[in-house]
Amino acid sequence: MAEEENNENNNSKIIPINIEEEMKSAYIDYSMSVIVSRALPDVRDGLKPVHRRVLYGMLDLGLASNKPHKKSARIVGEVLGKYHPHGDSSVYDSMVRMAQDWSLRYPFVDGQGNFGSIDGDSPAAMRYTEARLRKIAEEMLADINKDTIDFQLNFDDSLEEPTVLPSKIPNLLVNGASGIAVGMATNMAPHNLSEVIDATVAYIDNREITISEMMQHIKGPDFPTGATIYGFDGIKDAFETGRGRIVMRANAEIETLDNGRERIIVSAIPYQINKALMIERTAELINEKKLEGISDLRDESDRDGMRIVYEVKREANASIVLNNLFKYTALQTSFSINNIALVKGRPMMLNLKDLIHHFVEHRHEVIVRRTKFELSEAEKRAHILEGLLIALDHLDEVINLIRSSATPEDAREGLMSQFGLSDIQARAILDMTLRRLTGLERDKIKEEYAELMKTIERLRSILADEGLRMQIIKDELAEMKEKYGDERKTMIVHAEGDINIEDMIENEDVVITISHLGYIKRTKLTEYRKQGRGGRGSMGGSTREEDFIEHLFIAQMHNYMLFFTEQGRCFWLKVYNIPEGSRTSKGRAMQNLIQIEGGDKVKAFVTIKTLNDPAYLENNFIIMCTQKGTIKKTSLEAYSRVRVSGINAITINEGDQLLEARLTTGTSEILMALKSGRAIRFNESTVRPMGRTAAGVRGITLNGVSDEVIGMIAVDDQETNVLVVSEKGYGKRSDIDEYRVTNRGGKGVKTINITEKTGNLIAIKDVKEGDDLMIINKSGITIRIGVDELRVMGRATQGVRLIKLNEEDEIASVAKIDDAGEDELENLEGVEGTEGTTNSPGEDAASTDAPETTEN
Repeated sequence: MAEEENNENNNSKIIPINIEEEMKSAYIDYSMSVIVSRALPDVRDGLKPVHRRVLYGMLDLGLASNKPHKKSARIVGEVLGKYHPHGDSSVYDSMVRMAQDWSLRYPFVDGQGNFGSIDGDSPAAMRYTEARLRKIAEEMLADINKDTIDFQLNFDDSLEEPTVLPSKIPNLLVNGASGIAVGMATNMAPHNLSEVIDATVAYIDNREITISEMMQHIKGPDFPTGATIYGFDGIKDAFETGRGRIVMRANAEIETLDNGRERIIVSAIPYQINKALMIERTAELINEKKLEGISDLRDESDRDGMRIVYEVKREANASIVLNNLFKYTALQTSFSINNIALVKGRPMMLNLKDLIHHFVEHRHEVIVRRTKFELSEAEKRAHILEGLLIALDHLDEVINLIRSSATPEDAREGLMSQFGLSDIQARAILDMTLRRLTGLERDKIKEEYAELMKTIERLRSILADEGLRMQIIKDELAEMKEKYGDERKTMIVHAEGDINIEDMIENEDVVITISHLGYIKRTKLTEYRKQGRGGRGSMGGSTREEDFIEHLFIAQMHNYMLFFTEQGRCFWLKVYNIPEGSRTSKGRAMQNLIQIEGGDKVKAFVTIKTLNDPAYLENNFIIMCTQKGTIKKTSLEAYSRVRVSGINAITINEGDQLLEARLTTGTSEILMALKSGRAIRFNESTVRPMGRTAAGVRGITLNGVSDEVIGMIAVDDQETNVLVVSEKGYGKRSDIDEYRVTNRGGKGVKTINITEKTGNLIAIKDVKEGDDLMIINKSGITIRIGVDELRVMGRATQGVRLIKLNEEDEIASVAKIDDAGEDELENLEGVEGTEGTTNSPGEDAASTDAPETTEN
């Protein structure tokens, strides 16, 4: 009987439930727990619970940025025991990631020891490593003890933990986030702190700001590993909708060695790519013959930076090899942005403006709560000081009352009833030490009270005025930018198919610099103007030691640049597609920016304002000349249809090559010079315009089989002088009128008296007072000469010696530096390879050889 009763009791505790309903409710509970409490970041501080708990636990341990490191195991134990009841590896892995500068754009943890590597090496065990907070992490936790945020009970209700951090920086945008929940995932890109703060301030100033206007401040994601974002469409989609696909490319440069071989140097790889695995996979593709043209692959990375070297086979084209690497390896990869974050506990898809809006609202709430807390504390202190001041004003009565009281309680009640004091004030008077009765101490109390009243007034005005609160947010953001802001690491280049790119790019003036060895960059004009340094001492580019800036000019971002190669090809490049660089950066090699064939190289370039204005296109011309004396004039309209792969600008005959290309208005005077020392001057109007594929007409007749054209100038200003230089260091400048105007195709007139002493003519330049010359010798020495140091002399002279040369040495090339860019160019004094060459060439010309004249 007893057993039957037992069974009945047990059966009464069993509740029949539909398994389908139970699975649904249990799975929903589980999924919501994962979404809210594990996998998705909060929109306000950009942190998941585990990261928030790690930072708060480190604050609990007193691991400030100026305190000693502590063992990671101690930190993990603190976080596990107090706030995060999960596996220790989950806590340690999260802390390790916050210490890796290739994982977070702005790391929060300062790690000591082995915290892994970009090659995928595992960090050391937590018992071996140590950590503390970084300074920027302290900004995430600032004011946390001033009732700025809500706390909740921890897992066992024994302690409280923060539900969110006060976060002075917009961390969700700055460091991004990634996580896989149930039924949804997030993948947010990191951005540059300075740019995000600028956009946030712009939003505070104008709540109706559009996302396009915000993109004037935030150019796009800024990954910790640098690299390059290829294309703008994905960025625009992500900023406007919260979803977008960004293509990332490694930073790669093609180097040409002395023996003519080429190699590809990779200095930065896409975000979240394991370098060692990428190299291993590339090696497999080479062995499987899926990647052709690579003879060797080396990882030369060290503590100074990343450097992966791909040696290109002699017969291969480095540009094609690089494009194949982008196609088949992780040198090019994509990052799918999916901006899902928790807003008031609910997952939401957010665009750029939403993200900034929620951060500003959070900071506003933090400042309101902080101000209320500080006001409350100030009022409490002021209340006590008011009591102390009353006591000091009635000191004898207070002392007599206390002396006559039997107990402290009697004294307290007496003070409260006799002077109308509160319980807190009465206790403060009783706790007051005798030294507070001195005159000096009384004055201190009065001063403290006066300061407190000012503080209370200020805090009340903040609570009453939203504009003041917004100004505080802006001031604190400006402080964060000043402390932690830095330059972008990730470049953005525009890919084919980008729509309305120019709508997102301001048509501002920029400075274009091109070095002698073909490195090009653009720099904001303001970066030059704000320096306040004049003369030749202002650096204008840290080029290679044997290089220097040859061309510096101002263009607008929407202008085109036309590049002409020695094989007669023409390529286009929008100015905004030229990589941006600082005043001191080297720039990028031109052959890496355009699809130039192997063995070809850029010989000339022209800046074009627009390709859409018919009047401009029809009234401007491109004049080209070749080494064998051919000249060709083509209307600019023929170059108005842009092709990425380039077009034929002129048909080059066998054994010939393009030498110069100039933009003219159809009325210029053309001068062509020969190696044999002769030059011809004729009006541009004598050359009829012809199509792109034409070979041109005879510009000058060569003086023998070995003769060749060494240069061409197009002159519009009659004040321009003609400067010629010979191989053995002789040269001179002459008035342009010394050269009579003739028909094209003639033999020309003598421009310099060629002798064994002077050597052949090597350069002709149009110069003005204030211009400089750069003379490069075959021995590698570079010398700078001011044009104004050379007097104007007749055409048929031998000229003066510009520089002293060793018997074996000759001049390799001559470049002109315009006066317009003089203040911005680098000072070559002290550069290796130029020592001992700083003596003035003008002195040499005056003292060594007087101008030798010869009758024509």
